[in-house]
Amino acid sequence: MFSITVAAVVFGVVFLAELPDKTALAGLVLGTRYRASYVFAGVAAAFALHVVLAVAAGSVLTLLPQQLVHAITGVLFLGGAAVLLLRKDEGEEDIPKPENQSFWKVAGTGFSLILVAEFGDLTQIMTANLAARYDDPLSVGIGAVLALWAVAGLGIVGGKALMKKVPLRLVTQIAAVLMLALGVWSLWEAIAG
Repeated sequence: MFSITVAAVVFGVVFLAELPDKTALAGLVLGTRYRASYVFAGVAAAFALHVVLAVAAGSVLTLLPQQLVHAITGVLFLGGAAVLLLRKDEGEEDIPKPENQSFWKVAGTGFSLILVAEFGDLTQIMTANLAARYDDPLSVGIGAVLALWAVAGLGIVGGKALMKKVPLRLVTQIAAVLMLALGVWSLWEAIAG
């Protein structure tokens, strides 16, 4: 059964956490060099694969006792909030440049860049936590993949313009507060039983 509420919560949390991430910057750089639709195709495929892996990992966690799952997800959310608040701003990374502008070369570059950069990333871990927390893999998966695709699209099409209007630090702080609230709520549920 699909829950629009769960998908919306997941979308909001993942979107805010991914927006200040290095992959939004990588998408922006690739989008300025190559055809945006080719870049997006590769990036979107990599994000979809990461979400499937994260939801599968989170679904395995649901096999554990509920109080333990709440405690684990609470600690991981608090850790994610700390990472967001303590990490330093990241600069432009070296992005491989395909020899030609063909769809497969450009999409392949975007796919491989995101596949490597996002493996074990904060948003992948958060997606696994959310899948464990809500025990609703479809809703979590759809919410997470749509959030990641939205950030990728924003980065590819107009990341520089957005960051001129909304300070990156503010986005990071909002994401950290949301994760902190989810962490405290999960720990409270673990303790209250």
